[in-house]
Amino acid sequence: MKKVIIIGGGFVGSYAARKLEKNFDVTLIDTKDFFEFTPGVLRTIVEPDHLQKLQIKHTEYLKKTEVIVDRVTKITENEAYIGNKKYPFDYLIVASGSSYGSRIKEQDIMLAARGEHMREAYTAVQNAKDIVIVGGGLVGVELAAEMATHCQSKNITLVQSGPALIERNPLKSQKYVENFLRRHNVSIVFNERITSKAGDFCFTEQGKRMKADVLFMCTGIKPNSEFLKGFDSALDKKQFVKVNEYMQVNGFSNIFAPGDINDVAVEKTAQNSAHQAAVAVDNILRLEKRRSLRTYTPKKTPLCISMGKYAGVLEWGGFVFTGLFPALVKAVIELKEMFSIRH
Repeated sequence: MKKVIIIGGGFVGSYAARKLEKNFDVTLIDTKDFFEFTPGVLRTIVEPDHLQKLQIKHTEYLKKTEVIVDRVTKITENEAYIGNKKYPFDYLIVASGSSYGSRIKEQDIMLAARGEHMREAYTAVQNAKDIVIVGGGLVGVELAAEMATHCQSKNITLVQSGPALIERNPLKSQKYVENFLRRHNVSIVFNERITSKAGDFCFTEQGKRMKADVLFMCTGIKPNSEFLKGFDSALDKKQFVKVNEYMQVNGFSNIFAPGDINDVAVEKTAQNSAHQAAVAVDNILRLEKRRSLRTYTPKKTPLCISMGKYAGVLEWGGFVFTGLFPALVKAVIELKEMFSIRH
């Protein structure tokens, strides 16, 4: 059987491993030993026990795939390296995704990322009185809503560098999100950037000082592509992987990079990652059968934004729904996804 190596066990990696392990010798290399439903992890900042519903060990749902918990340090055209140990492959799927970074170097900055980060932040949030969230995109507003609806005694401030929240979304969504947060006593600061933090205060580039027992960074997304050094021609200026319409890394017919890691100009959502993963998997199968490859065509997918446990926004087919219904839809999506992986 031909060898497929998959780097990363999120939506893309877990899907690819499940679909390919019947026909290939598959190895999944991930920095953690479990799949995590990342759209649900922000809930764990106020409900840490919710995390166990969002995770499942790779070895529980993968029947034939070899799982290696480690970090890839380098790849070549036909080999992946973990330190000095090399793993040859016929096909490679780079599914290491992206993460939030921080321009502020203090160690007490919280990054809205994996569930374990949220769980670690739980105690800090419980003990804090003043909380500042940097970034008014999807993650920032969801995090602010989770804390505002669970922690009414906290002073929560959301700082957005632009003039509106979730700027790429429809105006109705923007207005609902802003009004919801204001109704729940979140202070919103527009057109400002946090540039530094000292002690219990953070500072904007215009000199504004804000009390911050805890500071969350929800901006500055960066690709997890450090191990691709040497593939400079396949990386753009921001270090995202350049791919063609078949999800192949530019210049490499046997290496694919679907999901958040690539430079495709679509919203970095689980639905879009899953769509790209399906194209990559299909094209590996087509290459084996010497058939023409399937083209990836971006499509508008439904988008669900949680505003706490009992409210949200659903953008679907040109319509915007708000209130309880979107919250129920997102809960069903979470249950369905975890069920499908387990079964």
